[in-house]
Amino acid sequence: MKQDKIFSLIGLATKAGKIASGEFSTEKAVKSGDAFLVIVAEDASDNTKKMFSNMCTYYKVPLYFFGAKDSLGHAMGKEVRASLAVSDQGFAKAMVMQLEIRQSN
Repeated sequence: MKQDKIFSLIGLATKAGKIASGEFSTEKAVKSGDAFLVIVAEDASDNTKKMFSNMCTYYKVPLYFFGAKDSLGHAMGKEVRASLAVSDQGFAKAMVMQLEIRQSN
């Protein structure tokens, strides 16, 4: 159930134009200071996970590993996506809350 809520929030944020998806766009959002949250698919490559872990630590952006690449892409109405950045503080806060609830269960 909690997964559905997170995917719904990703869909809403995408429609609102507050999501940068794909490796290049996500990286650009983090480095430009636009990202309030980064989500990387659990089935992303180890290199991708390591790159975003290091980058998000350096730029102090919260990072979560969540969902599968096809699920993240589907939530945004796109093809497979390994990473996305949320550029709206409200959406990011709501997603972090749901991700924390999911992790504590």
